[in-house]
Amino acid sequence: MAEGFKIDQKHGKGRVRVSRVWRRVGGSGAGVGNVIVEWNVSVSLASDCLPAYTAGDNSTIVATDSIKNTVYAKAKECSEVVSMENFALLLSRHFTTFYPHVTAATVNIVEKPWERVVVDGRPHSHGFKLGSEKHMTEVTVNKCGALSITSGIQGLALLKTTKSGFEGFVRDRYTLLPDTRERMAATEVTASWRYSLEHVSEIPAKPFCFTERYEGAKKVLADTFFGPPDVGVYSPSVQNTLFLMAKAVLNRFLDIASIQLRMPNLHFLPVNLSSKENPDMVKFADDVYMPTDEPHGTIEATLSRTLSKI
Repeated sequence: MAEGFKIDQKHGKGRVRVSRVWRRVGGSGAGVGNVIVEWNVSVSLASDCLPAYTAGDNSTIVATDSIKNTVYAKAKECSEVVSMENFALLLSRHFTTFYPHVTAATVNIVEKPWERVVVDGRPHSHGFKLGSEKHMTEVTVNKCGALSITSGIQGLALLKTTKSGFEGFVRDRYTLLPDTRERMAATEVTASWRYSLEHVSEIPAKPFCFTERYEGAKKVLADTFFGPPDVGVYSPSVQNTLFLMAKAVLNRFLDIASIQLRMPNLHFLPVNLSSKENPDMVKFADDVYMPTDEPHGTIEATLSRTLSKI
């Protein structure tokens, strides 16, 4: 309480861009090469600094510039390659142990997708290109050790040219959309999954490979969307495909407690063009489309194991 008012407050530093290079990872032989990450880090601290708000007393405020400097200092201390989740854990635990009055720390990181290039069939030792989808994480650590780790993916663009339909939906006086069993299916998936770890004491002594789990979850999402490479899989709706994708991730990875998916339905509209002089200028035959993402359908859902929460 502050002068009869309830106040909830946090402070931190946003959009701290840091890149870390590890040189010649892997020793000699196959797989030798530099490793680079580029992270956009945001830190939010919950702390006992109410007098700063009510009386202008800054004696318990951790300067946001100091928070920024800590990000770079901790990146320097990581002599071995670390996942962004482990780096977020490192930062969160530092802020809640180094500063007595900080009660909780939340670290958000979005990773820029630098991917190793392949030249003449061989991975390049120090060459990278920018990919598309982004890896993201949010880690919160309380002073008591309570832990929450959520990771995910942004901008996973998926498209298939057939094996998609939509029929049997509500029809009323506002309905113009016809039933179909043949249409394009395209979306840009945003997925976030919560790990079952709930306390810092549960973190494995051997570093948990969050990066491997991210790559695995991304593959399961895409494979479920597309189906077998020769025949695919029919999608009766984005809703059904979303559910099957989320279920596949939970069935495959038991350390994931829940997953949330947002899948906008990006439309490819059939093109028919005609004029009085040329009535068949463009006659649609499952071949010419107008891509558009405005407006688009919005479909999202969260799938949790029993008694889980995201």
